Amino acid sequence: MPDISLTTLLFLCLAAAAAGWIDAVVGGGGLLLLPALLLGMPHVSAAHVLGTNKAVAIVGTSGAAITYVRKAPVQVGTAVRIGLTALAGSMAGAFFAAGISSAVLRPVIMVVLLGVAAFVMLRPSFGTTRDRGPVTRPRIIAAVVLVGGGIGFYDGLFGPGTGTFLVLALTAVLHLDLVAASATAKIVNVCTNAGALAMFAYQGSVLWQLAAVMALFNLAGGMIGARMALTRGAEFVRGVLLVVVLSLVAKLAFDQWSG
Repeated sequence: MPDISLTTLLFLCLAAAAAGWIDAVVGGGGLLLLPALLLGMPHVSAAHVLGTNKAVAIVGTSGAAITYVRKAPVQVGTAVRIGLTALAGSMAGAFFAAGISSAVLRPVIMVVLLGVAAFVMLRPSFGTTRDRGPVTRPRIIAAVVLVGGGIGFYDGLFGPGTGTFLVLALTAVLHLDLVAASATAKIVNVCTNAGALAMFAYQGSVLWQLAAVMALFNLAGGMIGARMALTRGAEFVRGVLLVVVLSLVAKLAFDQWSG
């Protein structure tokens, strides 16, 4: 574990719990967890921050996925097919991530967030009701190739917002409501996290002791978030998504301009 203060460790653990909750409800817990790791460990390399983020996130994501599968209508077979493609994509992305400087992460995350916020705000009914159109074979193929491969690669390369992108893409491509899309996204996200984590571990870019402590908090947050999403429905998920995205845009913009 790096030499960090008890205050910093507590901050990172609380951020991990909040990120787990957010990730289970709307996806994108990395949009909170990754900036927290960058803030708490400014002198640690970007590769180690990304690798540690994956080691924490996979635990909470797995807990949320199990909770969803037990109670939500999830097409597990489709989710696994998308997930396996995403796993390969995330390993490829993680391979290239070692050369990324932490200086580029904040502006990239901010641009990603602005795109998500604009999309959700311009489509107020998006994901609040299930589209009654059929889910055709071409749509499933598109989900496997584009959603799985493309977002999987992004997850390994950068990571933040992957769960949110999965929720949005699955809602659009497979006509899922936001709760069903969140449930499916958790299964896919477990695969992308596993692929990226395997590559980061191979490269020696994971702070395992710190990740183990933070993962416990992330797991608790993820399981609580999944239960709340299942209980309160799509409108609750959409509201949380907008609040989280806009808050993080403001925070990252302030950090970028003040730094």
